[in-house]
Amino acid sequence: IASDMQVSVSSSPKEFLVTLYAGHRINHAEFFPYDSDLIANAAPQPVDPLSDGIRIHVQKDPTLKLDPATLHGLIKLSDTEGYEFTVPVTAGAVPVESAALPAILTAAALAFFGGIILNLMPCVFPVLFLKALSLMQSSTHERPRLWRHGLVYTLGILVSFWGIVALLLVLRAGGNHLGWGFQLQSPRFVAVIACLLFFMALSLAGQFDLGLTLTGTGDALTRRTGYSGSFFTGVLATVVATPCTAPLMGAATGFALAQPPAIAFVVFTALALGLAAPYLLLTIQPAWTRLLPKPGAWMELLKHFVSVLLFVSVIWLVWVYGQLFSGAESINSVALLLLALLTLAAAGWVLGRWPAHRRGGWIALVIILAAVAIPLWPQRANTNLQWEPYSAARLSELRAQGKPVFVDFTAAWCLSCQVNERVVLDSDGVQQRLRTKNVALLRADWTKYDPQITAALSDLGRSGVPTYAVYPPGATPVVLPEALTPGIVDAALDVLPAK
Repeated sequence: IASDMQVSVSSSPKEFLVTLYAGHRINHAEFFPYDSDLIANAAPQPVDPLSDGIRIHVQKDPTLKLDPATLHGLIKLSDTEGYEFTVPVTAGAVPVESAALPAILTAAALAFFGGIILNLMPCVFPVLFLKALSLMQSSTHERPRLWRHGLVYTLGILVSFWGIVALLLVLRAGGNHLGWGFQLQSPRFVAVIACLLFFMALSLAGQFDLGLTLTGTGDALTRRTGYSGSFFTGVLATVVATPCTAPLMGAATGFALAQPPAIAFVVFTALALGLAAPYLLLTIQPAWTRLLPKPGAWMELLKHFVSVLLFVSVIWLVWVYGQLFSGAESINSVALLLLALLTLAAAGWVLGRWPAHRRGGWIALVIILAAVAIPLWPQRANTNLQWEPYSAARLSELRAQGKPVFVDFTAAWCLSCQVNERVVLDSDGVQQRLRTKNVALLRADWTKYDPQITAALSDLGRSGVPTYAVYPPGATPVVLPEALTPGIVDAALDVLPAK
């Protein structure tokens, strides 16, 4: 390693923290050990860019019992630049760099003010407003007791948020198995998040009231007298506010979940304190409740505006989902995700048609599970024969070689074509027969106008798709019916010689 650069290695229970000090900011790096059985080789390696270098989080091998005295390895910065080192391994957490403090403080500030904004959401504000009304009716000698209730309410929110962030960190820790290491690289993660945000957007747009059931369920707890009522009011405020967290504080929460647990708890604690701050301040000065706006039409406008932001997020996630696949698979996968969203809209209709109805809730739950299962359903590995793109020259070449040829005249907008391909042509039996007869496969895609394909259809006496033609060696083509069955294809292949 260069003389003006240094490496330090610190050990925590689950990872090595490898820090390269280079005198300038580095954004990308990867660690490769020279000793075996020290790290989980397939695990992701998150990095923290520093103003004077970079820190790499390297997950330990699960079978590692004792830390090595030194760590010997290579930090790869690019395909042409890397740094070899051997340094002692020190125990304990690495202190937060001063260069990282501005980012942490910014994220915490965004989370705090985002938490304050959450109080304006339609599901949260009525809880705050009703509590504020009770404060207005209190007497002066009750102020100390009210302040204690405010602290307990704050504690309820803090405990709830700490539970949420703990769950998220546990899921992240299992990212090597659950696909949370690089969330937006996982099609299943993107599909679930798109469905979740779409469902929330439907609620905010007015199709149904997502918070109605939650509020009704928690109402008995929040109406309790004493400190338990204040505590559960804080819990309820967290529950009904959580669906609105993503569009309002996405940057802060996204930053927090990519950081070590201590930083994540700092940011989420700031978010919880922001949510609790208005009511806590009102318990200190109940007279300020007169400044609160009354619930009204402005709340619906705010709710609808946030629904638009969520719908925009869903559009972006659908686009990301399509980018995770290639070719025709991308289009098909996006179509399945859109079908899932449509199914979720049906579940929303059920909840809107029978609000707070137990039977309607169960029906909606079944529909929701079915909707989410659509893009998550495991796809069968594609072992089918490959189709070549059609051209008149390729057809003539194959026929000159004495090969039988099957031509599928199809189009993406032709529903009958898609059904025939998936139900008949892609079936195991038909695929096996095509292999046995050594049939060359050509697919004439007429989605866009193609004069060659149009001429070939005319030669066959057809003017559109679906059209299927078998070209036996040295014989005239056989045109099959538009509605295919495996039996029809088998009968057409029977006249061909065996492989």
